[in-house]
Amino acid sequence: MTSGTAKFGIGIIGTGMVAQIHARALADLADDIEVRGVYSRNAAKCRKFAQEFGLPVVGSVKELCDDPNLSACIVLTPPNARMDIVGKLANAGKHILLEKPIERTSGAAEAIVDICAQAGVTLGMVFQFRFRAASQILKTMVEDGRLGSIYSVQLAVPWWRPQSYYDEPGRGSLERDGGGVLINQAIHGLDLMQFFAGPVAEVQSMAATSGHHTMETEDFVAAALRFTSGAIGSFMATTATYPGGPEVLVLNCEKATARLDSGALIVEWLDGTSEIHGAKTGTGGGADPMAFPHEWHAAVINNFMHAVQSRQSPAISGKDALANHYLIDALLTSSKSGRASRVKQG
Repeated sequence: MTSGTAKFGIGIIGTGMVAQIHARALADLADDIEVRGVYSRNAAKCRKFAQEFGLPVVGSVKELCDDPNLSACIVLTPPNARMDIVGKLANAGKHILLEKPIERTSGAAEAIVDICAQAGVTLGMVFQFRFRAASQILKTMVEDGRLGSIYSVQLAVPWWRPQSYYDEPGRGSLERDGGGVLINQAIHGLDLMQFFAGPVAEVQSMAATSGHHTMETEDFVAAALRFTSGAIGSFMATTATYPGGPEVLVLNCEKATARLDSGALIVEWLDGTSEIHGAKTGTGGGADPMAFPHEWHAAVINNFMHAVQSRQSPAISGKDALANHYLIDALLTSSKSGRASRVKQG
């Protein structure tokens, strides 16, 4: 930041589990970003969080909206609490960075995207896996044609959550979260898959709840995929694989097989050579959902800040994120009908 230039003012709304990751990320960005206030409906929890990270507390969303030195807010609330908050922020001209998903349903997600577009504010999404170094390297390889055409894709998300995770009121429910493993956990892998391989056109799937969990929604999904490019693929996601492991995405390409294993990229070229980039890292796939580095979130926030300042779209816009909602809809529709389902294209 240039000496004498005001810092980018930002607010935090919601102090659930992921708020600590954002607080650490914002601490890394303190030279350029000033946290103007933290708000949560749970006042005691908000005070404790703010005290831990040395952040100021505000008493309402309105206080954030009325702050002339605040440019944007990071919204970390459960999906069912977002529509009103987004409306207030957008009407006040505040830009918005949302933790995934946008909302519980595709219709509500589209409404949030429309609210922000009509108000002329930037809506960014937190899909931090895109910002891992290995992900960036693989994206470059795909885009510059080094790998050739993508012929098939395999995505596996073998995570674990104990029953105590779902015993928290509302977790894994349609009313609060909008679903189970798809919209809460696997959405990160689905976003990464479409980031590299492009949109999915059609799915044939099965979704179910395993004996490990008592919950309203699905903890296991398996599917066959067909991409708009013509590539084919397979997908499996669960929170019922103890003790949980990293998500693994494999691109079987014309010239090589690229395997993204959490933070490590292994490329096996058809000429027999290979290369490795990065290293495996925690991804929150086990009993501790927050067991992953905060640097990826810092990269998301930094990108969002620069997008707002330059009046450009962030790396992951709200409109971009709708593709994940449409894919999840198709996976659940196919499971219920027992037939293949087309994926809505944005």
